[in-house]
Amino acid sequence: MRKLDLGKVYQKLEPGPVVLLTTAEGGRANVMTMSWHMMVEFNPPLIACVVSEGDYSHRALKQTGECVLAIPPAEMAETVVAIGNCSGLDVDKFARFGLRARPAKEVGAPLLDQCIVNIECKVVDRALVAAYNLFVLEAVRAWIDPKQAKARTLHHCGYGRFLLDGEELRLRSAKP
Repeated sequence: MRKLDLGKVYQKLEPGPVVLLTTAEGGRANVMTMSWHMMVEFNPPLIACVVSEGDYSHRALKQTGECVLAIPPAEMAETVVAIGNCSGLDVDKFARFGLRARPAKEVGAPLLDQCIVNIECKVVDRALVAAYNLFVLEAVRAWIDPKQAKARTLHHCGYGRFLLDGEELRLRSAKP
């Protein structure tokens, strides 16, 4: 064993695929790239995520209490990074990156057509927002694009490094 710099711990614990978080406030939609999220409950699905106060999306999420988590395919990697490298305060990211939005059923934030999965969410717990910018979301409706059901996803490892998901391994589980 050798010492690992504590600043690199998150690179080893990355919890899941990079997602695009959409919001809408005052008739204006926005999208940001996010990789700091985790499941906290199966049913109803609860997802904790960090949306920094410095992110333009933070205000909309705080004000509306709604968002969509959209899982992009690996083929969108360059677009996903570019979305994360600019601010919705300055740019209409939908226009700049050619994102196709469609109305959600339960929330005001838009779905993203290019993504594998779209999860409509409502904020259900704000207890850690002030201290850690951590919102707990409840998934209220979810969508999958059957044509992309087996598409590969991106996993952020820090500072421009990503892994792609790969081979599936199935082992016996006590739960279905």
